Formats: sequence, structure tokens, C-alpha cells
Amino acid sequence: MRKKLRDILNDLAEKRISVEEAESLLKIYEIQEIEERIKLDISRELRTGIPEVIYARNKDFQDVILGLKRAAEEWGIALATKVRRAHILKLEREMEEILKRFNIQDYSFHINHRACTIVLKRKDYKQKIYGKIGLLAAGTSDIPIAEEVRVTGEFLGCEVIHSYDVGIAGIHRLFEPLKGMIREDVCCIVVVAGMEGALPSVVASLVDIPVIGVPVSVGYGVGKDGKSALYSMLTSCVPGVVVVNIDNGFGAASFAALLARRIYRCRDLTLQQ
Repeated sequence: MRKKLRDILNDLAEKRISVEEAESLLKIYEIQEIEERIKLDISRELRTGIPEVIYARNKDFQDVILGLKRAAEEWGIALATKVRRAHILKLEREMEEILKRFNIQDYSFHINHRACTIVLKRKDYKQKIYGKIGLLAAGTSDIPIAEEVRVTGEFLGCEVIHSYDVGIAGIHRLFEPLKGMIREDVCCIVVVAGMEGALPSVVASLVDIPVIGVPVSVGYGVGKDGKSALYSMLTSCVPGVVVVNIDNGFGAASFAALLARRIYRCRDLTLQQ
């Protein structure tokens, strides 16, 4: 594992390295090339708060595993989203051989079939928890994208309080999970819904917590491809709703995690004063 940015700055401050050596190390820090095909953005988390994640949908199996390996070597944990099912099955079949071939026996793979995600984590890795986010899915057909939210949220250091199949067709199912999220003091609620996409507006009308709507490409007729759900969420008359793109569970979880981290930082600063 290469030097962390803070270590480089500490070494410079303590005069263990020269300005020229620090400059050279910082240039190396920016981008890590992997076999001339993949350029890992090492400093993305420093700039944006979110580390680079492997978007796997159109990548070769070899590139997905190489990307996970280098990211996990850098940060202790790595995530791939939208992984093809054929690649997930291949990893399951050949896992022991892959761990040896890529020299990552000190790491473990964590596969979520519903979310189509793969996490590679160093066995001694300890995740820091920044806060809690809520997660609701309107129907069971929305669960794959909801699970992408959950996996990503946990990867980014959030405890995810979730409840599924609480859509407006049976509105009574919603109230107990909402009460629980209020008690848990979640910083926001991610609401995943296909079909007519009404659930985020309903949730936002009941709580004083920011709501992130995720339209899902579940439906038929005019509801096909998630566009009706997207338009419904975008035209909500309830204040406090923001919306991400169709099926973008990763984006919703990233936004939620940034909120959680900002609140964590503010509380930490308050305690220090």
C-alpha cells in the first residue's frame, strides 16, 4: 500500500522528506494505472468524499477484479456495482482460484446477488460509521435497486435502517418503519419506487427529514422504463424531495452518505469546542 496523503504531508512537516520528494509523491498519488487500461483515481475521495467505485456493467471480468484489487489495496475496501450476473456466477465458481491468482488471500469477496454488487475487503478492515440513513422500497420489484443503495451506504460508512414492500397500495405498512427511522435519528431517507413513483412524496409529507427519491425501471405501458416514476418525483409538490436518475441507487447512497458525513463532522467540531 502506498503512502497516504496525510503521511506525505506529515513527513514534509517533520522534515523527513524534501519539498521535491513530497511533490514527486503527490504526483504519483493522483492516478494509479492498472495494466495500461484502467486509471484508478486515487485522490477522488479526498476531493469529493466518495472513493472511486468500479462501474462493472460493460467491463471485462478481468478488469473488474483488477480494479477491485487495486482499490482494496489502496483503501482496504472496494466496491463494484451493476456487475453482470454471469460475472458474479464466475466469481462464485472460481473464488478460491481467483484469490490465489490475484494474490489477494488476505481479502474476502462479499457478493450481493440482488444488488449485483461485489465488495472486496481486507479481512482486518474496520469500517468507520458516520451516521444512519433510512431506506424504503415501495415494492419487492424495487428491492434490487434498494439493495444497491444499502450496499453502497454501508460501503461509505453508514448504518442503513431499511424496510421493503411499503408502497402506497398498502399505505398502512409505511407507518411503523417511518416511526422507527425517526427514533433512530436518520439524517435522510432514500425512497426507491417504480410504477407511478408516488412514495417519496408521501414520505416527505410525513417527516421533517430530507428525502432522496430513486425512480426504478419497473412498470409497463406509460410506466415503462421508470420514466413515469421519474417525472412524478421531479414534479412533487412536497418540499424536501430530491431525485436521482432512474435506477441510480449508487448515486442516492452517495448523496445520503455525504449528508451523514457532513453532520458527523459538524457534531465532532461542536464537541471539540
